[in-house]
Amino acid sequence: MKLFSTLLILLTCLSCEEVLVPKPKAFFSLDYKKASYHESYGGLPFLFEKNKLTQLSISKKQNNLEGIILRYPTLKASVFINYKKVNNNLKKHIIDAKKMTAKHRQMANEISQRKYDNNFKKVYGMFYDLKGNVASQSQFYVTDSVNHFLSGALYFETKPNYDSTLPAISYIQKDIMRFIESLRWK
Repeated sequence: MKLFSTLLILLTCLSCEEVLVPKPKAFFSLDYKKASYHESYGGLPFLFEKNKLTQLSISKKQNNLEGIILRYPTLKASVFINYKKVNNNLKKHIIDAKKMTAKHRQMANEISQRKYDNNFKKVYGMFYDLKGNVASQSQFYVTDSVNHFLSGALYFETKPNYDSTLPAISYIQKDIMRFIESLRWK
């Protein structure tokens, strides 16, 4: 009986191995604050609405506006927007903006474009969504076709990794579209 009890205890101890169960696939839960917008000021030849979470900086050269930067500190990203006056050279500005997007064609898996036309506000342009590990995932240009031309691009402060930055890209693209839709020339 003693042998039977010892054998039973020994078998019980040996049979108590931990069963390994694979963990289910999981994804990071990235929660961004709901965007809240306000109109920008600052002596620019245009007005627009920007996300309150962004930091706006204006670059001027010899008292002429060169462009603005909308920085997202928590996302480590910036939207660089260049400003040019139109002096019978609109076609050149559009070609230059398209060339900038074309530079990313080799690395992009796909480039989709959305045309934007608002006759009431006289804002016309194009928005490019670049998918893949490219340096800039979003680019755009807008103009009034007579006096003003803006071109912009989104850049992250990290090595391109499309899968990791996709939630931030989507968040910022909504802000870019809000910028374009709210744009008013002075």
